[in-house]
Amino acid sequence: MKKIILLSLTLFVTLALRAQTFDYGKIESHPRLLLKKGEEAGLLKKISAHPELQRVHDHILKNCDKFLSEAPLERKLEGKRLLDVSRSALKRIFYLSYAYRMTKDKRYAQRAEQEMLTVSAFSDWNPAHFLDVGEMTMAVAIGYDWLFDVLQPSSKQIIRQAIVAKGFDPSRDQRYNSWLKADHNWNQVCNAGIAYGAMAVFEDEKVAAIEMLERCMKTIVLPMHAYAPDGAYPEGYNYWGYGTGFQVMLNAGIESAFGTDKGLSAMPGFLESARYMEYMTGPTGASFNFSDAREPGQANVMMSWFAFKLKDPSLLWVERQYLQRPELSVGENRLLPCMVIFGIHTTPKAVHAPASKVWIGKGVTPVALVRTNWNAGEGLYLGVKGGSAHTNHAHMDAGSFVFDALGVRWAMDLGLQEYYSLEKEGVDLWNRSQQSQRWEVFRYNNFAHNTLTLNDKLHRVDGFALLTKAFTKPDTLGAAFDLTTIFKDDLEKCTREAVIVQEKFLLVKDILQTGDAPATIRWTLVTAATPSILNPNTIVLTSGGKKLHIVVESATKIDLKIWSAEPTHSYDAPNPGVTRVGFETRMDSHQKNTLQVKLIPQP
Repeated sequence: MKKIILLSLTLFVTLALRAQTFDYGKIESHPRLLLKKGEEAGLLKKISAHPELQRVHDHILKNCDKFLSEAPLERKLEGKRLLDVSRSALKRIFYLSYAYRMTKDKRYAQRAEQEMLTVSAFSDWNPAHFLDVGEMTMAVAIGYDWLFDVLQPSSKQIIRQAIVAKGFDPSRDQRYNSWLKADHNWNQVCNAGIAYGAMAVFEDEKVAAIEMLERCMKTIVLPMHAYAPDGAYPEGYNYWGYGTGFQVMLNAGIESAFGTDKGLSAMPGFLESARYMEYMTGPTGASFNFSDAREPGQANVMMSWFAFKLKDPSLLWVERQYLQRPELSVGENRLLPCMVIFGIHTTPKAVHAPASKVWIGKGVTPVALVRTNWNAGEGLYLGVKGGSAHTNHAHMDAGSFVFDALGVRWAMDLGLQEYYSLEKEGVDLWNRSQQSQRWEVFRYNNFAHNTLTLNDKLHRVDGFALLTKAFTKPDTLGAAFDLTTIFKDDLEKCTREAVIVQEKFLLVKDILQTGDAPATIRWTLVTAATPSILNPNTIVLTSGGKKLHIVVESATKIDLKIWSAEPTHSYDAPNPGVTRVGFETRMDSHQKNTLQVKLIPQP
């Protein structure tokens, strides 16, 4: 019977190899993921010529020294998530494995082995929230592969069994694997993690490993379609770092193991998305944090991979500014060794500022991004967006914008409220239907964004704000959007144009047409500056002794307003130091009106 089973498995593998994506007979030996055997010496030599990368390298080693004395990780859930533990495991194991390979200090390898055994002994890796499994599987896979020659045989067996039982097996269970059909970051993170597990244990679990890798290659294309046509990542700043970070881990991992990524990196818009990300921060260092994103900008680990792939050092201009700050601030920092591995391919002297002042992206969440100066603290910055509230992680913010001038962010986005703070209060956060409780959360609805509100109503979830025109001439930089379907119950037509004029001020022009019923329009801007009303059509914002005038022009009478940004529910996050300013106006039925608002920095 055993002989029959063995023959059957051999036949299965033989047939599989003939029909599969990769030439599995040519997989690299361990270590095969990202940094192959013998590449350490060359990496160390090149790091010394890169001051910023030397700093990153030293930062990793310093963290590893702290890890040596920290308590082992424990399986403690926060609400429904084990994600913080999985991320801590990935950071510890990746850093420690890197430190051992760079220094050959056995303490780092031994501690990494202990970390892997600890998490392998967990009852499970929380498959009900499969991101936790994806990141944990990647963590132990990297350690298993990178430390393959120094791990105890008994440890390798335990870790290998954990990858199969706690990674592969639940990924086959329909209760847990809906991410295989997702078109967003869940697919990228979970597929990348399981694929790393497959590449790590390939020799001993060949049948399962091929199954996992082939499934990955069939399903990973779903979220990659979201980058088309030109790289505007629909989920915004932080989720580009998350989803794209793990996508690069996958692409680079399979390329290092098999010599090819089978065209994944060449999918429409993917490589172009690096340019989108470069324009997503302004001269203040704040990001255009629409959707579930945080305002502070950070260096992006994977930008060095894009700069290498595209042979474009200008992609590292903003990253280098972040890396030169007193405090090292890096997004998705548990993947930090990749910044060094990929970064050594670009010499510091080659890095230069981008040539263009504007970037336009269409697709699921169309954006226009304008930066008139690439030096920190200088010039004007505009980020304006269209799209739909129905997109993953989106808010009701079609037509919303941010604006920097004089080194101040005058028009801001409140951004993310931490999920657990809402989930623990029973908020139905992930339902994106029109009547969902999600839209009662203050930071998520249109009342708390720099956009229009009609008749005191929520935006239409099924609406879509289309980018209709780009302005790229030197004296006019920005874009126009059609917001008609966002307000289809209240207006016949609505367009918004946001442009920086002659690099001196921002002009926001809204053209509205009512139908059979009159309408009340609210124009809102969220700010951390101090507001005051100067005259019937001018609001003055003051911040650190600097001023900006908001000047309104309208054929209909306007009523300037200053509203509080105090939360409306007990579960809402506080917004200290923030107010909302703007105006309200009334339009009769079958009336057309143009609202022109200038945001004029006072030099």
